[in-house]
Amino acid sequence: MQLLTLGINHKTAPVDIRERLTFGPDIIVAALRSLLEQQAVEEAVILSTCNRTELYCALRGSRQEEIGHWLAGFHGMEIETISPYLYGHEGKDAVRHLLQVASGLDSLVLGEPQILGQVKAAYQTANDAGATGKLLGRLFQHTFSVAKQVRTDTAIGSSPVSVAFAAVSLARQIFSDLSSQTAMLIGAGETVELAARHLHQHGIGRMIVANRTIERAHTLASQFDAYAIALTEIPAHLAEADIVISSTASPLPVLGKGSVESALKKRRHQPMFMVDIAVPRDIEAEVGNLDDVYLYTVDDLEEVIQENLRSRQEAAGQAMEIIDLHVEEFMGWLRSLDAFDMIKDYRSQAERTRDEVLQRARRLLNSGKTPDEALQFLAHTLTNKLLHTPSTRIRQAGFDGQAELLDAANTLFQIKKDPPETDPGKQHPGASSPDPAGPEETGTGDAANGPRSSSR
Repeated sequence: MQLLTLGINHKTAPVDIRERLTFGPDIIVAALRSLLEQQAVEEAVILSTCNRTELYCALRGSRQEEIGHWLAGFHGMEIETISPYLYGHEGKDAVRHLLQVASGLDSLVLGEPQILGQVKAAYQTANDAGATGKLLGRLFQHTFSVAKQVRTDTAIGSSPVSVAFAAVSLARQIFSDLSSQTAMLIGAGETVELAARHLHQHGIGRMIVANRTIERAHTLASQFDAYAIALTEIPAHLAEADIVISSTASPLPVLGKGSVESALKKRRHQPMFMVDIAVPRDIEAEVGNLDDVYLYTVDDLEEVIQENLRSRQEAAGQAMEIIDLHVEEFMGWLRSLDAFDMIKDYRSQAERTRDEVLQRARRLLNSGKTPDEALQFLAHTLTNKLLHTPSTRIRQAGFDGQAELLDAANTLFQIKKDPPETDPGKQHPGASSPDPAGPEETGTGDAANGPRSSSR
């Protein structure tokens, strides 16, 4: 079978194309079944996020064009509309691409960890729908292991590269345990929502969301078991906050030096960590001069982010070395499948020969031959039958001067020279044919007549 990855992502397609090619949770199973109905498709996984839609397929032959037409048709689009944005990878390149995606190396934010969970969910959905088999099952399990190793052995995900993540990471440096801390988030936009999400994931004890529109504050607060207040209520609650993260669109500061000083007195000068992400600033610059206040602006965070991006880019190089190694490991397993049917057929052939000779040996016993005579017949005849064809082919290869075939036979059979006989004139009982390339067996008459006797 042939591996194929076909898709679009944030690098190749604008958002209006990406959103038309998404597979929502309500249609993903139906889409998998439809994809499996394509003549070429044996197995399939569909990965669909806000930044990418990708089909991972095990195909009977290379049918990239057919899969592209299916993708367009399923969404009611013409192939000409999406083809400029499509990319396709086959074989080794498809394996490498999946490992890069799962490790965060192909993400909009380099090294972001959420994509691995999305890849796992996509595989689980396909597996539950009966859309995966031996090939994609092995590939995705291999991918999860490699992505984990990349996370463990490199710093690809350890350095924050978003403003919200950087703010929360700095808070964790100041307060090693967030479970006993209270955070006040001022604003209800995307950055504040991300900060709330990161704080929640890291076990923040309590959150207060303050916004000009109280309804919007309630909507955000309800997602994280937080408490919603209006901006006018901030002075009454500011003393409760160990961490303050602010990002509003206000043209004027929403927190002045006087309000913070009053809060510090109520807190008995317990430290406050404050991050002002807004431009223009939400927190008066003079607040940074107060004792017991750690104030960071968006410019401070940008310096941290740029340094962390450089660190992730270095880690990405290390990650690619790990990925390249495991691509070869998987491709080795995949190539071994080519020999699977041959090995199966060869074993079946040998087992048929074994059963045939065993049956004849049993007939010898039933006709009155001794167990020793039956065993000699079994061993001698079975050996001759199994060696006859390889021996004949090796002899012919020598006659024809096929040195490569002789070398291959030596590698395959691991042939070792016998030690010299202590008594060259002595022959093992029952070994009546010295030439393994001779007849398939000696005593080829009716089995009931028994094995041919050696002269003494």
